[in-house]
Amino acid sequence: MQEIIAKIEEEQLRKEALADFNVGDTIRVHNLIREGNRERIQIYEGTVIQRQGHGARETFTVRKLSNGVGVEKTWPIHSPFVAKIEVVRRGKVRRAKLFYLRDRIGKAAKVKELIK
Repeated sequence: MQEIIAKIEEEQLRKEALADFNVGDTIRVHNLIREGNRERIQIYEGTVIQRQGHGARETFTVRKLSNGVGVEKTWPIHSPFVAKIEVVRRGKVRRAKLFYLRDRIGKAAKVKELIK
């Protein structure tokens, strides 16, 4: 049974690789939106607060401030609606989930930039 599920999930995986990003990075997600018979791409820019799962079930959550209100969106990495991911800047973090950013306001909600 496990082999059958693994084979089905392998077919669902994205063939081309997306940008390599981690938690704490600021990214731009190019999201494909279908309205009736039209398609357009909408850009969503924010900080990655979590990545979870593996294989076809892997997801990532991006948080941004919109008109002073925190907005979070979660996408599957292998979704056909994620057209492209651009890394705007790398973040310097020491943990895997950044849920503490939900309680922070203004400059305190920023993540330091990783300088190599």
